[in-house]
Amino acid sequence: MSFAQKVKAGDLRAAARLLRLVDDQRPEALEAIAELYQNSASVRLLGITGSPGAGKSTLIDSLIRQYREAQLRVGVIAVDPSSPITGGALLGDRVRMQNHVLDDGVFIRSLANRGQLGGLSASVAASVAVMEGMSFDRVMIETVGIGQSEVDVARIAETTVVVLAPGLGDDVQALKAGSMEVADIFVVNKCDRPGATNTVRDIEQQIMLSGRDAQAWTPPVLQTNAVDGSGVQELIEALERHRQYLEDSDSLKVRHQVRARFEVEARLFQKLRAEMLAKLGGTSGLDEAVEQIARRETDAQTLSKTLFDSPPE
Repeated sequence: MSFAQKVKAGDLRAAARLLRLVDDQRPEALEAIAELYQNSASVRLLGITGSPGAGKSTLIDSLIRQYREAQLRVGVIAVDPSSPITGGALLGDRVRMQNHVLDDGVFIRSLANRGQLGGLSASVAASVAVMEGMSFDRVMIETVGIGQSEVDVARIAETTVVVLAPGLGDDVQALKAGSMEVADIFVVNKCDRPGATNTVRDIEQQIMLSGRDAQAWTPPVLQTNAVDGSGVQELIEALERHRQYLEDSDSLKVRHQVRARFEVEARLFQKLRAEMLAKLGGTSGLDEAVEQIARRETDAQTLSKTLFDSPPE
């Protein structure tokens, strides 16, 4: 059986190996992804973002638990910060989801963001394609949580949840334009902490002042405690209401187009980087170029222009 056939048959080991090969940009892996993409339906993609310490991973763990009780199969793409030493994912999110490690109905994939702005790895699109091929009912994408550049998650998810926590300065972060624009649902997690009610009130006031179309979706502001599961069922119900809104307003088609654009751009950037790296002579050539720039023998702009102007080998 081919990689694609094994993945469609639900082979988790084959899926994990395929995604490792995708990270290495192996031709056979890219062919398998193309086959999966063309013969599978879109999954329900949920984006979970927010500042570090807000409890995103714990909230996802609670969502997985409730989805599994409803007999739904769940995939999670956890985009971790890259290690500054190895460049690999720190895998912190996977550690916090160990409750589901033996459940065949749950597939958790950790990716290193490798410094990519927006908190989304270039491998996210391929990971989603694999989970679509395996016919998961829900796929959640958790971003690294590094601030306002997180808004890129809205380009691939159908519903974006911004998770906040009182007392961490998140109420101020949430009022910034980027987070206000991308959030379909706000969740104030750790609602047992002092200040939760004030955080909810501040966000609701900003939503009213944002000048949204009266016919458009108004993001609800929910309170949860992911540790004991309180409020998680209300979040699931809000996710279902937003999905229904997307279908009724024909906005789902638009979101799928936005996702397609993200996938094209991600692949183009990935391929362009590979081609430029090859022109430099690989990682050793890159190291040499870095040394030249550090010694002020050239500059990044001149080097880039030389690479772009030189004919392909």
